[in-house]
Amino acid sequence: MNWITRPETAADVAQIREVNLAAFPTSHEAELVEALRADPQAWIPGLSWVAQAPGGGITGFALLTRCHVGDSPALALGPCAVSPEHQRQGAGSAAIHAALRAAREQGENLVLVLGHAEYYPRFGFTRASGYAIRPPFEVEDQYMMALAFDPALPVPAGTIRYAAAFGV
Repeated sequence: MNWITRPETAADVAQIREVNLAAFPTSHEAELVEALRADPQAWIPGLSWVAQAPGGGITGFALLTRCHVGDSPALALGPCAVSPEHQRQGAGSAAIHAALRAAREQGENLVLVLGHAEYYPRFGFTRASGYAIRPPFEVEDQYMMALAFDPALPVPAGTIRYAAAFGV
């Protein structure tokens, strides 16, 4: 499938909510996206991306929002969602690749994700502990990952501070 990726627009908000509601067992992720969108400290224009089939509606979604490692700015990847009927067809990967490319183009260098250890390395993520980055909660090391776009630049070490909407 040749997915079309683009930044979200105001007209996409309802469809993004529907994708998150369909992809997850509860409304938690859909509500988290809305809370992050409403937080000017977390929301970064141009870093919420959708994937859609040609001529179709939104099927995939990837969000990057502001977080910090210690006092240094970084990005948190997630929620990411794909409507169940389009899972395992590349819509999620397309949205994630597009969001990461946009972040790099905006001058960001560090992205963090808490997720499947088998999935996110395909985007270049490695264990965050390799950079001495740790989450503010207990989680197995393999699930907390980091991606530094330019390893020649300094990568901050310390504890991740997520946006308030994450509740951690």
